[in-house]
Amino acid sequence: MKTKINIIGSGFSSLAAACYLAQDGHEVTIFEKNSTIGGRARQLKRDGFTFDIGPTWYWMPDIFERFFADFDRKPSDFYTLEKLSPAYRVYFGQNDAIDIADNLPAIENAFDRIEKGSGAKLKKFIDKAKRNYEIAITDLVYRPGLSPLELITTDTIMNIGQFAGTVSGDVRKLFKDKRLIQTVEFPVLFLGAKPSNTPSFYNFMNYADFGLGTWYPEHGMYSVVSAMGNLAESLGVRIITDANVSEIKVEDGRATGIVANGKYYPSPIVLSGADYHHTETLLAENLRSYSEKYWEKKTFAPSALLFYVGFDRKLDNIEHHTLFFDADFDEHAKAIYDTPAWPEKPLFYASFPSVTDKQAAPHGKEAGIFLIPLAPGIEDTPTLRNRYFEVIVNRFETVTGQSIRNNVIFSESFCVNDFVSEYNSYKGNAYGLANTLFQTAFLRPKIKSRKVKNLFFTGQLTVPGPGVPPALISGKLAAALIKKQLKP
Repeated sequence: MKTKINIIGSGFSSLAAACYLAQDGHEVTIFEKNSTIGGRARQLKRDGFTFDIGPTWYWMPDIFERFFADFDRKPSDFYTLEKLSPAYRVYFGQNDAIDIADNLPAIENAFDRIEKGSGAKLKKFIDKAKRNYEIAITDLVYRPGLSPLELITTDTIMNIGQFAGTVSGDVRKLFKDKRLIQTVEFPVLFLGAKPSNTPSFYNFMNYADFGLGTWYPEHGMYSVVSAMGNLAESLGVRIITDANVSEIKVEDGRATGIVANGKYYPSPIVLSGADYHHTETLLAENLRSYSEKYWEKKTFAPSALLFYVGFDRKLDNIEHHTLFFDADFDEHAKAIYDTPAWPEKPLFYASFPSVTDKQAAPHGKEAGIFLIPLAPGIEDTPTLRNRYFEVIVNRFETVTGQSIRNNVIFSESFCVNDFVSEYNSYKGNAYGLANTLFQTAFLRPKIKSRKVKNLFFTGQLTVPGPGVPPALISGKLAAALIKKQLKP
């Protein structure tokens, strides 16, 4: 039976859910508060430069393939992928860096050059990570988080010890050199938590990195957004932009529609891909599944200070993805998770899409995206942003051995306050809830509201967690629960 379904937000999870629901024959409308689709994965264009505002890493290509295959399509029907070689560079100081190649044998050799015998240890570690990836991706992450029994399988029982240990503990048993430890721990940061708080099982992220590689969709991650938007519309989804949802209507404990831009849009099913906490503020307090105390106690993934910078020349000694780990990781992590504050000496990440994509910047120029992970909810002022831009520039110049200050054409920033105003993000978080042991699977906020019938959620604050591939999965899970609800 055809049912009218209103979806709040147009991020990856909302677009995915919309596609599945429309495929099932439902009348689906997406309401997006901003002027373009994509949620946090929007695009900035200025003076001939193009930047992805949000996600810049394309990992786990199999998840994207699986999504499009559900509609008898392929990613290549919409965009061209290029495997980056090297995948990325990690700087530990001046003249001290490691390039992560696009294949595991070359990465093993790079490790051996730093610490003799570490290549063989890395191979064993990645073999285990691959097994965990197969368990997670083929099975666990496609479960809706309704019950702890979802986690009980033959494979998880056989690997139960990996939920007791931590990634950090495992890595430190294998490697002594601090540079290798930081490099192996890096992928876990995509889960939004410290490696010391992340169960060993999540080392599957290392296989996603070293095993599957880092890819680039031509013209950036917004190509994926456009592809999903086109797919959704081809399936009959209606997308309304500049539509700010101010209320979810409820009658007799059941969602009946939404109010957007002051107009009521009835629908027997409401799905929100917007920030979970914000979505519940669109309900009366007694209809919210989770209290303010609940959210206060949760461990959130970081927020971020981002800069989008146009340079008047090509830069030296950089790769498409470049990490600056020339600072104390543990001290920065404390400033994010333990005693929230602006870090004294932050690690940071830089993306230069124009290294790969000629259309990202005018000829002879460079587009740079810089990111400092921050604690959510901290003070955000223009003065602080300017101060940390100077920190980044100084460190970049020292580590890469070049002057760039006078080559900056423009710089635009995005930080905590913007995550709140643009995305209604709780405390301005950038990545959602961290995937710690006690915030995994059935322990995350539920896809289905516990207090309002026919109200559902999708995205990084629910199952399975932060990241673009998990967002695609979250949309599929939400759509499946809605489909189940609508069965006669």
